[in-house]
Amino acid sequence: MLRVSRARLFTNLLPVILVFSSAVLLAQDKVVWSDQEKPIVEQLGGLRKLDDAVRARTAKELALQIRTLPAVPNKLRLAGWLAGLATEGDFGRDTLQEVTTTLATALQEQPPAGKPGEPDSLYLELASLVRYEHRQATSDNPQFAEAMAQLEAEDAARQNADFTLADLAGKTWHFADLRGKVVLVNFWATWCPPCRKEMPDLEALYEKYKDQGLVVLAISDEEAAKVAPFITERKIGYPVLLDPGRKVTELFRVDGIPKSFVYDRDGKLVVQSIDMRTRSQFLGMLAQAGLQ
Repeated sequence: MLRVSRARLFTNLLPVILVFSSAVLLAQDKVVWSDQEKPIVEQLGGLRKLDDAVRARTAKELALQIRTLPAVPNKLRLAGWLAGLATEGDFGRDTLQEVTTTLATALQEQPPAGKPGEPDSLYLELASLVRYEHRQATSDNPQFAEAMAQLEAEDAARQNADFTLADLAGKTWHFADLRGKVVLVNFWATWCPPCRKEMPDLEALYEKYKDQGLVVLAISDEEAAKVAPFITERKIGYPVLLDPGRKVTELFRVDGIPKSFVYDRDGKLVVQSIDMRTRSQFLGMLAQAGLQ
């Protein structure tokens, strides 16, 4: 079953609270927050609005505060909520490690019940922080090992992925024909705030490196009538491909956006992001594919 995207959920976060375990949404008035938890909920709700430096400092403080909470269901909810937000951009290695440790601690205290071969979404969140953000965490719960194995299998599928899609101008793009280029495949949507935030940086990098062989393919599962005016208004020059049937989105195992994958000139998947990236983070990704 396709998981609901992280970005869509957080776009409508208040007055709706995401209960990560089992991907269940509860209305806020059905969650009873303690006096100790209420300030954390308020700060999480406004975290996206803060300047980057303040966001990183606040996220680190929140991670430490959540860790001190008693082992009740709300602690796991808050740890998962923070983990989902803390990958939107560059919060810094130290902050992200504190967020990761807080999530791992909450999972150890209150491991959600998973299904055989189907780890809970919070174990996938933790595994993603370890595998893609290179943070440190361990767990002896079998769901964590299952989550790591699932991510490895998904990466293998992305390595062998091939597709053909048309862009807004009607040009057909065949992924396999792009060998010899550095290709950045970006999944996004018009309704997604983190997607919109990273688009100017993607455009600037595309203009800077396109003559050196960079190809950016931005893939949306929305209809052209919605995507075209959005792209025109923002003066985006890189190709925007349409995937209304979500076949390519599902081929890449994308369940949350924005998400980017960088392939080198030999067609090897060298790096990927699990959320929004800043310009400096994108530059680091491209450098791993040989662009300097």
